[in-house]
Amino acid sequence: MNFFTMCVFGAAIGMAIGTLGTAIGQGMAVKSAVEGVARNPGAASKIMTTMMIGLAMIESLAIYALVVCLIILFANPYKDIALKMVETVAK
Repeated sequence: MNFFTMCVFGAAIGMAIGTLGTAIGQGMAVKSAVEGVARNPGAASKIMTTMMIGLAMIESLAIYALVVCLIILFANPYKDIALKMVETVAK
């Protein structure tokens, strides 16, 4: 398995873990907000505002995971080192 294949697999696994954590966190946040509104409908606007801010913070995790995966795929700092190693092994 070469370096670039491992980068693709690493990016895919990293994105999967990042989005899985984000999905679980968002689900828990929405569940708690809905329960809070059900208990106290008068505080619905405050709860929803706080939930939206929280969801934006949670979603930033998925965006950071995407950025890291894109860096691994397209701007990998170890690309030159890996290519030199491949050339050395090929000789």
